[in-house]
Amino acid sequence: MTLLKTRPEAEAADPIATHIADLGRAAKAAVRTLGASDTDTRNRAIRAAARQLRDAMPALLEANGADVAEVADSKPAAFIDRLRLDETRIAAMAQALEEIAELPDPLGRELARFERPNGLDIRRVAVPLGVIAMIFESRPNVAADASALCIKSGNAIILRGGSDSRRSTAAIVDCMQAGLADAGLPRECVQTVGTPDRAAVGELLRAVDHVDLAIPRGGRGLVELVRREARVPTLLHLDGNCHSYIHAEADLAEAVSVIRNAKLRRTGICGATESIVIDRTIAAEAVPALADAMPECELRGDEEACVLDTRLLPAGAEDWDREYLDAVASVKIVDDLDAGIAFVAEHSSGHTDAILTRDDDAAARFMLEVDSAVVMHNASTQFSDGGEFGMGAEIGIATGKMHARGPVGLEQLTSFKYLVHGANQTRA
Repeated sequence: MTLLKTRPEAEAADPIATHIADLGRAAKAAVRTLGASDTDTRNRAIRAAARQLRDAMPALLEANGADVAEVADSKPAAFIDRLRLDETRIAAMAQALEEIAELPDPLGRELARFERPNGLDIRRVAVPLGVIAMIFESRPNVAADASALCIKSGNAIILRGGSDSRRSTAAIVDCMQAGLADAGLPRECVQTVGTPDRAAVGELLRAVDHVDLAIPRGGRGLVELVRREARVPTLLHLDGNCHSYIHAEADLAEAVSVIRNAKLRRTGICGATESIVIDRTIAAEAVPALADAMPECELRGDEEACVLDTRLLPAGAEDWDREYLDAVASVKIVDDLDAGIAFVAEHSSGHTDAILTRDDDAAARFMLEVDSAVVMHNASTQFSDGGEFGMGAEIGIATGKMHARGPVGLEQLTSFKYLVHGANQTRA
């Protein structure tokens, strides 16, 4: 007969389980102090961390250079672009932190207040979620953005970046912890998993005693792993199969310019357009115009699009559902607005989709009927970003419908509780 191990016994037998439990216990203790701290203290920690990022720039570049060198020969260019830090990107990270510090405090907000006939005064107020496990791939700036958002919203965070960015993530966490210490807050408010072993991800997802919410930020494989194995609550960030639809009434020159930006500004981000949908009445002009404007982008079209311009390669059935994260886009020709909406609804991952048109009625229908987290009219899908939405930064783009949707910023990282004031009432 085999006896099941209790959790403490399992931790003692497994060093990775022990490590995750230690991180979790430290985070739980730290979050009590952080959540009770005042606005000025949390802002001071974030601003100090921003100074640390600037001061530590040589060390950050060295750590990131080692990460990039390790995978340079085995990863595509778009992956390397997501991984790479330079002086401009580090300065942008620091600036994002300072912008977060300037935002209103999300804690203590009175969300509702009402008085019952028996005299009870009931208030609903915003409070931290608790301990957040952030599991992400490639992009080391996520460590800074997510940490600052969590500090500001009173949450502790345990970061588990991809093994390819482990040195960069550790260097960024050092800066965040130095900022916390400068403000007199526990360093354990921001921690990183100290092992590249993939088993640590599973332990985080099962850490029901220590983790209040897990947020994955990466490819479909990571998200499916979290969806399959998580025992803690999750906020899912699915892949970005984003569409830009050129409607019959589009200003073609403007539409092509917007789509070039939406596809090629940065190909490796989740808000990049991956699929271009074109109304048939404008397709004979639009397809060659797109090929002219984006010679560095491989366009894969349906049969009709390939006839209109031989520079396009034939698309396979799998292309309509792919997040390329590279200089590749699919091109689909549709009959009309109804067909365009139907195609986007069938193939979108629910992240961000856009319509390009001068017809406000068509835009209104598209924006109503396309059920994605972000729907745009006459704008690049790459604006789907917490910073661009005035949030300072984001911890991810939530594509589900529960708790938070779209860019997840400070307000979305809070829950609420009820504060009830009485005058010695008793219930009959």
